[in-house]
Amino acid sequence: MTSLPLTTAHLHVTRQSFVEKCVDGEVSAGGFDWQFRWAFDKGELVVEPSLGRALIQDALLRFLVKTDYHLEAGGDYIFTVRARF
Repeated sequence: MTSLPLTTAHLHVTRQSFVEKCVDGEVSAGGFDWQFRWAFDKGELVVEPSLGRALIQDALLRFLVKTDYHLEAGGDYIFTVRARF
């Protein structure tokens, strides 16, 4: 059985607001860099730029939902994406 390809993603939370119910940050993986905004009350995730967005968007949303209450502004996090970029 062949193992799945893996890519390590690095996430940095730049801003968190409970008043606006959102988390802003930066994520990089496989030579790509994106900025994101997650409106956690609506479950909406916006990732920019569009180049390579399809590679990270689903995995990023799963990570954000899973670690929701542990994220802090200024925090750095790592998660694994089951794909090779």
